[in-house]
Amino acid sequence: MAAETDIENDEPSAGSGWKTPGRRDLIRGGLLVGAGAVGGGLIGGFAEPEIASADSSGGSANTEPFYGTHQSGILTDTQRQTVLASFDLTSDNRGDLVALLKAWTRLGAELTKGQSVTVPIYSPTGSASSDAYADATGGSTTDDSLEAYGLDPARLTLTVGFGRSLFTTPAGAARFGLGGQLPAALVDLPHFSGDELVAGDSGGDLFLQACADDPQVAFHAVRSIARIAPDVATLRWTQLGFSPDNQGGTPRNLMGFKDGTINSNVHPPDNPDTTLWAGAEGPAWMRGGSYAVYRRIRITLEHWDRIAPALQEQVIGRQKLNGAPLGAAGEFSPLDLDQRDAHGAPVIAADAHVRLAAPASNNGAVIVRRGFSYNNGTTPFVERWPPWRQALEYDAGLLFLGYQKDPRTAFVPVFTRMAEADALNQFTTHTASAVFAIPPGATGPGDWIGRTLLG
Repeated sequence: MAAETDIENDEPSAGSGWKTPGRRDLIRGGLLVGAGAVGGGLIGGFAEPEIASADSSGGSANTEPFYGTHQSGILTDTQRQTVLASFDLTSDNRGDLVALLKAWTRLGAELTKGQSVTVPIYSPTGSASSDAYADATGGSTTDDSLEAYGLDPARLTLTVGFGRSLFTTPAGAARFGLGGQLPAALVDLPHFSGDELVAGDSGGDLFLQACADDPQVAFHAVRSIARIAPDVATLRWTQLGFSPDNQGGTPRNLMGFKDGTINSNVHPPDNPDTTLWAGAEGPAWMRGGSYAVYRRIRITLEHWDRIAPALQEQVIGRQKLNGAPLGAAGEFSPLDLDQRDAHGAPVIAADAHVRLAAPASNNGAVIVRRGFSYNNGTTPFVERWPPWRQALEYDAGLLFLGYQKDPRTAFVPVFTRMAEADALNQFTTHTASAVFAIPPGATGPGDWIGRTLLG
């Protein structure tokens, strides 16, 4: 593929901020950094023109559509891997934001096809050169980093979102001239009981969700997009997650229970226009979009593993092996919240997780969930009760991605009840949080995600 440096006409304009591919000076202070010639010649034994034009997908197999009325990665069948990334914008220039989103869109379309890519490096308006790598090796090469070369697209999807901080500062000042476009539904979540949020792992101006069946494909996509303009959008946080293959049925989470029987993209609502997609109730630029709530939920697996499966089932409200609601025979049996046992007690306990999360308990509120597990390794802890031991515990659990028409009528009231009374709370801690407006999709080549807001 030929180098592409401008979204509209494939040519860089004077003062546009786009850097045309050229030979990079990788020698600093007498040190040679890298063995291949960059911007021409050979890199890793491959001629640059071959790298730029190669399509490693071998066709359209294992691809998900990038263009459409809605962004992909919401109702798409859950892939096995995800890389989530949040960015802070360091430029206050609206033109930089527009150029960035155009570049993200164009590169994203190429990545989801499994193509090797030319990364269109961009510098902020008025900046003669990039400063993000000052005192390092200089600006980034435009060449593909190649870690996904030869891999198929692995059903890669890329989903872009806007944080509340894109529109306004904490003091209420408008950013990028967008103060009047802030949707009422793009709320700051209240502090919920039990929250222990890490600020550096929460929030952000821009959101990027990459999902694929291959972890290297998903990471390559985020890495490539983040390289475009490090002086405009700096990484705030990243989080990796995984999901087992769902070919054998609803996948299980790290607690061993099936995760996604209801309220998930695996079994979407009958009429998503009423519960998922934004409509005429909000600003026109959001129509066809949705709102994503992200929560990283750490699970104390060590304590969970100390209670018998029968007690675990009481906490969740479902049978562990087949996923059926307690008192029912199959996973997809109706959730009977009125059923009583021989002693008159509810079969599904008053504080059971499924009871508190069910639409029937929340005025019909529906959240389309995409659930991924995560494992960030281990951290030390001290048990301050017998046996008074010091040990390591897993920093592992669930990445909750919930999409809805309006968090004020879905996630906030549902989780407020759950935070107060869910029996599962004794095993979980919410450590990261964010809300993003997911604008409608780019409808085709030449269109771009965010045009309805900024175009």
